[in-house]
Amino acid sequence: MESVGSDSETQHSPEQPSLVLTPGTEQRIDLWQQTGAFPYPDLHVFPPPQTHEYSKNELRLIHHLTSVSNDLLLKGTTGLAIWTQKMPKFLSIAASYPYVMHALLSFSANHLAWVHSSKETRNLCLHHGSIALRGLHEAIGEFSRANADAVLAASLLLLWQATDWRSWSSLRAGIRSILAAMQSWKHESLFAEYIAEEDLVASAFRSPLRKSSVNPTERCALLQNSLYSLQRLRIALAEHELELSWVNQLVAYVQQLQGVAAAQTPEEQFNYLYQLRKWLFWIPVSLLQQQGGQGPALLTLAHIYATALALEPLFPDLGSSFCSAMALPPLEAIISVTDAMQSQHGMGPSAMEIASLMQYPQHTALACRNRAMQNQQAAFQQESPMLGVNPETLSYTTFGNLSPAFAPSTPAYDIGQSSSALNTTFLEVPMDQSSQSSFTYGTQSWGAMPSPSFPPQAYTSQEEQMYDYSGMSIGGFRGGFVPSATIWT
Repeated sequence: MESVGSDSETQHSPEQPSLVLTPGTEQRIDLWQQTGAFPYPDLHVFPPPQTHEYSKNELRLIHHLTSVSNDLLLKGTTGLAIWTQKMPKFLSIAASYPYVMHALLSFSANHLAWVHSSKETRNLCLHHGSIALRGLHEAIGEFSRANADAVLAASLLLLWQATDWRSWSSLRAGIRSILAAMQSWKHESLFAEYIAEEDLVASAFRSPLRKSSVNPTERCALLQNSLYSLQRLRIALAEHELELSWVNQLVAYVQQLQGVAAAQTPEEQFNYLYQLRKWLFWIPVSLLQQQGGQGPALLTLAHIYATALALEPLFPDLGSSFCSAMALPPLEAIISVTDAMQSQHGMGPSAMEIASLMQYPQHTALACRNRAMQNQQAAFQQESPMLGVNPETLSYTTFGNLSPAFAPSTPAYDIGQSSSALNTTFLEVPMDQSSQSSFTYGTQSWGAMPSPSFPPQAYTSQEEQMYDYSGMSIGGFRGGFVPSATIWT
């Protein structure tokens, strides 16, 4: 993973700290500038970004996302994370639409800020995000068939980074209107697969068959089932410290949900799910880059995704599009991989252990997919299509803030507190910013927290084996996952 050092070069402005990456990365960027040849041709980015149009910092941010995406592509695991498979399409569009590029640069800085707990890099995220938002507003006002993919791409990238309920819900409403307007030509879109998946999974939220809430007994059962599956996985991962650390944090998260009152308002539901949603974006990349297709990493990711799917009924006002819709496709991809791993290893101890531990993720994914398909027809019958995109749909004025949700673990608090008292503290949710108009609001309140990206430096991997779906490494699935000799090299 690239390292960021804002004090290693001269800062040009508070919003634009200089980034310093590894020497090898800097050499690749220099060669890219000299030759104009995009460094990762396997991503099939067309047209590729032209280096003369961007600053060195911007090229570093572009390179960061593309190097991560290329790494997972070569390992055969790009479909096991939420965003890496979509990144080449985003970049292809961004090369022609500056506001999409700023949204992409913001997303890259967001990831780096999370990895390194860097306040300066988070400022860089806000800087590019604010420019992207202004450009998106202008593009919405001129929405057409020609710029529909660009508007959708920028909206998605900004939606993924929203840190407050108002911003997220406004962007989400805008995306729904964009998708409705694209229905007649959606097959022409670069995001045709995404639109089809969105039509299916998101319909569960719009369906009249959807429960408005679950009763306390159902809530208790959902949380207990998730906790039980995670505790079983925790025992199996006893010898795998990296994966175990994330499972422990997820166990603590579910236990916290058990100890507090159910969220009542949409904003409270957003806040309760905020940290889990952040994990969905960043943990898979961290594990897959370091562990590739190793079995323990896949089992950990399967349970993270399954937890998001299982908890979705507890948060009905958000709809599946907040967490679970994003988690379903990569979870189904992991299920395909682990099924192949089992078939390759017959009915030996490793395959039986995988099968046992994957029961909960498999059941959860199947239930979610079936529920969405059953509700789709009813939802379409109840909803009339929108024929245009309203510029006022995206009416919020701020892009994110310096979220304190960078902490390595959730904070301790009095379980006896009411849920309404936890709006700004539960699970490190950022403070409310609805009354603020500055894009950099909240910068003074974000602390220098330790990086949540456990991996300690000792676990960073310099070289990874390459995997594909037909030849995933089991990674020591014997005797409670005793690691192979090369797993931490």
